[in-house]
Amino acid sequence: MSAEPMDRLVAAAAPAAIVIDTVTVPDLVDRPQLVLRVSQSQVRIDEFARWAEPLKNQIAGVLAANLGELFPDAVVFGFPQSAGKPAVRLSVNVQVFDSSAGQGTQMVALWSIRYPGVTGATDGKIALHEQVNGPGYDALVDAHSRALAMLSREISQAIISGTKK
Repeated sequence: MSAEPMDRLVAAAAPAAIVIDTVTVPDLVDRPQLVLRVSQSQVRIDEFARWAEPLKNQIAGVLAANLGELFPDAVVFGFPQSAGKPAVRLSVNVQVFDSSAGQGTQMVALWSIRYPGVTGATDGKIALHEQVNGPGYDALVDAHSRALAMLSREISQAIISGTKK
């Protein structure tokens, strides 16, 4: 997966730092191999098609890259750590991460955003479906990248809304 080209957001609304604390994925897809949905109740694990790194790490990295492009003045960390400055903290729970060769991807994700100095969190949910633009695994991974780009934009809008409060 790769980061998608992003539009930059207004710097005045940007937080100083964004930290992605956690990304969780369903146990079914939390493995090195690509898991392909072949029917409503059946999947196939392809031993020879593998993610470059653990899927939840890869998703966190893509989200960090996308948010870094959307908020060019913010420092974005793709893993939990102390930012050294007030940081917006993000947790993402990917509930559905389906891949169907030749068809597309489906993703359902919940997220929670915590703002520095604010009690409580902003929560959101998005359901996405992306068609593949060709045959093969590259087209399938590109569809996942586009879905993550949409998730990143949705989260960025929530961050902007939360920082204006």
